[in-house]
Amino acid sequence: MPPSQAPLPFDPIDEAARQWGLRWDRVPAMHAVTSLMRVQQLVIGRLDAILRPHGLTFARYEALVLLTFSSRGSLPLGKMGERLQVHPTSVTSIVQRLVQDGLVVRLPHPDDGRGVLAEITPRGRALVEAATKDLVATDFALESLTEDELAELSALLRPVRRDAGDFAD
Repeated sequence: MPPSQAPLPFDPIDEAARQWGLRWDRVPAMHAVTSLMRVQQLVIGRLDAILRPHGLTFARYEALVLLTFSSRGSLPLGKMGERLQVHPTSVTSIVQRLVQDGLVVRLPHPDDGRGVLAEITPRGRALVEAATKDLVATDFALESLTEDELAELSALLRPVRRDAGDFAD
């Protein structure tokens, strides 16, 4: 990943871990979580920069991809929230913005009079294709890692996600 500023002459997370170790235990856990949070900031920043020319954020892109994956191109808002693992108000906000941009339409749920479906439009599908091409070209902002390292990273994070209830093994 290209640096956003001049690199420091030392690794600030290593230094924080050194200082942490003078006061508290669990230095490896502190170092890992601090590294993880920093990389998350970097990756989200890069993803949003890649998607900005398409008028998207990564959250909005994920919603469009989810609708693309659905067999009918539509899902109830509640199901979108579950699958995206975000709060219902976040889904409503994301869908509202996608509707404003003509990428999604809101429809009444055919089986639930109170429910609402979000359905991707042809324009939304075309945008997903273009944006995905740009994301894939940069390995989703993880081009610094090899294929094996990407697989290892996913495997390392899997138990944390499982223990948080993301899925059952």
